[in-house]
Amino acid sequence: MERSTRFLSLSGLSGVVAGVIALGGATLARFHINEALAPDADALTYDLQRGQGYLADLRLTLVMDAALVLFLALLGAFWFTWRRSRRTGQDLWDRSAQRLMLNLMVPLSVGGVFCLALFYYGLPGLVAPATLVFYGLALFNASKYTLDEIRWLGVSELVLGLIALFWLEAALLFWAIGFGVLHIFYGGLMYLRHERSTETE
Repeated sequence: MERSTRFLSLSGLSGVVAGVIALGGATLARFHINEALAPDADALTYDLQRGQGYLADLRLTLVMDAALVLFLALLGAFWFTWRRSRRTGQDLWDRSAQRLMLNLMVPLSVGGVFCLALFYYGLPGLVAPATLVFYGLALFNASKYTLDEIRWLGVSELVLGLIALFWLEAALLFWAIGFGVLHIFYGGLMYLRHERSTETE
């Protein structure tokens, strides 16, 4: 019964890979922010309203960085989950997978548009906390259709995002912890609990 209602082929290795990619993206973003901003730059607006020199390109650079991280993470998720679904014999796009994606993508899509609006209105400092919050909501919402670890990952992302909202100076660090360290931790846990034994058979 659980197999018919829950997508159990989600790969923990995809979480590990996504975490590594996110840490690389956060490092790149930190480099560009340090290059563009003065040490006393406003943590909410990044002083982007000045619109001069390197600052004029920072917004586009950060959006491109985020898009690249998202693309590579999704590519890794698809590859490892497809590989595991072949091993377990579960269809990659059965009804449980469709329900999982629907419940995941609605909050993620709304969150993506919301974050673009924050950039549009000159509030990039809120983007990192907002992505954590919406991602956490999406994971929590979709967790009833997949492995239990996803629920706790969602709760962890929500907590980090809410803390980051009130500590904007460290928002990128919280983002790196949420999308990087937590993905590696929970992905590794999922692999050890659900995958390692089947791969060694």
